[in-house]
Amino acid sequence: MTTYLWRGCLAGTLALSVAAFIPPGARFANDAGRKKNAALSKETGRAKNAVLSKETSSAKDAALATSSPHRSPAPAGPGPGAAKKKYVVIGYVSGYSGRVLTDPIDAGRLTHINYSFVDIRDGRAWLRHEASDTVNLRMLVGLKTQNPALKILISIGGWSWSKGFSDAVLTDSSRAVFASSAIGIVATYQLDGVDIDWEFPGQIGDGNAFRPEDKQNYTLLFKKLREGLDSLGKTRGRAKRYFISTAVGANQRFLDHTDMGEAARYLDFVNIMSYDFRENDNSPSGHHTNLYPSKETQDPNQGSVDRAVHEFEAAGVPASKLVVGIGFYAHVWSMKTTENHGLYRDANPPPRDGVFHEAMDGAGGYTYIKDSLVNKNGFVRYWDKDAHAPYLFNADRKIFLSYDDEESVTDKCKYVEENRLAGVMFWDYESDRKGYLLHAISEEFGYGN
Repeated sequence: MTTYLWRGCLAGTLALSVAAFIPPGARFANDAGRKKNAALSKETGRAKNAVLSKETSSAKDAALATSSPHRSPAPAGPGPGAAKKKYVVIGYVSGYSGRVLTDPIDAGRLTHINYSFVDIRDGRAWLRHEASDTVNLRMLVGLKTQNPALKILISIGGWSWSKGFSDAVLTDSSRAVFASSAIGIVATYQLDGVDIDWEFPGQIGDGNAFRPEDKQNYTLLFKKLREGLDSLGKTRGRAKRYFISTAVGANQRFLDHTDMGEAARYLDFVNIMSYDFRENDNSPSGHHTNLYPSKETQDPNQGSVDRAVHEFEAAGVPASKLVVGIGFYAHVWSMKTTENHGLYRDANPPPRDGVFHEAMDGAGGYTYIKDSLVNKNGFVRYWDKDAHAPYLFNADRKIFLSYDDEESVTDKCKYVEENRLAGVMFWDYESDRKGYLLHAISEEFGYGN
């Protein structure tokens, strides 16, 4: 999952930005360029937490991990006759490899679409593939004919395109330029807000520039965006304010490099990237998007949705702004033995073809997993009752998969309801083209047909 917002300090600066700061784009020069950008961006939903997860967590983290895996019961809900809370369902839709096919998008089951990704160039938000980005944004806005309440945001950054954030937000004047450019895109394409996916403030990420000042500048970025979007809303007579959200690492290290309690003042949603807890270049194997800790490992640093939610609440983020992340793809390991059906056991480096490619990438994702692997072709589905997480194992081929399915997704939605969180988000729409998981989400939340 991922947002960045910017605005000019004065209304005049904002007005100028709408007309003059629409970022220039670059067309795909050829198929090779298209494939290169697709390959870079496919890492976004996968490697987001790799750098973070390899760091040693604090003593506070260890205490959280070894505590009871289940949260305290939520306060009693509203009484009979009260209006049912509407939970957000945020889908990331990727346009980095060209045109987005909007016809298959089930707009009635979504509340928000975050268009990923917008890049940064010379301190400004930049439509890197302007020709296709322009068409994609207009087509996504067109989905409002199916669902007038649907909101469309640009998502700036991602794993590969976060390199310019630290410089862009370094000073008040640079933040004004960046915010104005982002708001210019929102205004031009009649969008509903900005999502910032800075991976990660104060950390190197994918070879990014970073500095200690990122911690305070991350918050000041959202302040500038909120001021600018509110000003735009008044200028345009918008009845409801524009949205600002951010995609965040699901761990204490991300919180150590940000001031999320203060940043939350300016944010509508904090999208926790609660996936990639274990990745296929990690050994041993493990769950990558589990709801609770597993008892199959004694690792005090193992991640989980519940742990991340606890940590963000402790950092001062209201539960009502927290969004739980769901992975519509798998992580796949080539195991050394068949012990424990591959769960939390030593693994070999995986090959990058066949099952490994189809289950992990947008080429297949969960649709491929469900249609071709679950209890088929030598793969057997297992369920970790403590982690509330499924996994597959092929004993003959020694292949292990960690993923989300309808049961685990439904459990996550119930968790959101029980703990009065904002809702769920997922990376990404293309990874479940038949909509199996989105249907499970909307069935629990009562959306769609």
